[in-house]
Amino acid sequence: MPISKCLQKSGPLWKEWDRKAQKNGLRHQVYAVNGDHYVGEWKDNKKHGKGTQVWKKTGAIYEGDWKFGKRDGYGTLSLPDQETGKYRRVYSGWWKGDKKSGYGIQFFGPKEYYEGDWCGNQRSGWGRMYYSNGDIYEGQWCNDKPDGEGMLRLKEPLRGSWKRGMKNGSGRFFHLDHGQLFEGFWVDDVAKCGTMIDFGRDVAPEPTQFPIPEVKILDPDGVLEEALAMFKKIKEGD
Repeated sequence: MPISKCLQKSGPLWKEWDRKAQKNGLRHQVYAVNGDHYVGEWKDNKKHGKGTQVWKKTGAIYEGDWKFGKRDGYGTLSLPDQETGKYRRVYSGWWKGDKKSGYGIQFFGPKEYYEGDWCGNQRSGWGRMYYSNGDIYEGQWCNDKPDGEGMLRLKEPLRGSWKRGMKNGSGRFFHLDHGQLFEGFWVDDVAKCGTMIDFGRDVAPEPTQFPIPEVKILDPDGVLEEALAMFKKIKEGD
């Protein structure tokens, strides 16, 4: 008696090969065509979990968390020094969607770094910037520049408001060497009006020869208020 066989229909071979090639779990070394390579965890053929990526072109190394193929979570980015070839840490902190987001520390040089909040690869929120010349800015940032309330600690500290990286609005400038304090209003880094008083003059290293004389104007507060109102109105119209 003849017997017929029904062969099970199989799908294209490339689908089977692709299924077998899908990366999941821990892999030791996976190289890309351009020479980049990755060691770490995978999920559904994407970097996911803990892992280390090395970019051949720049020599950059990222060690940390991944989520569906992108840096996401906590991680450290390092670059080779062009002179010594040794790796130096560039950024340590939080990432989201392959961009610096959340709290992190960025190193711009041996003595220059920023610690604070990030959003979309830009300094945004609260942060403290240490400059190579010894200056320190602490305060609010927006679009990678000081913006909002903050304090710039120079040899002569300034406390006040900032916009687009410049002094704007009300603030105080401490002339510590001379023992004086200027309190007034700034527009684009220029002091427009305010008052100057003696402040710690008796302990200043280089005090002024004479103390600031008493104001003889009949209504100094009124004059100052009028000037402040004028400059604030001009600023609001920009």
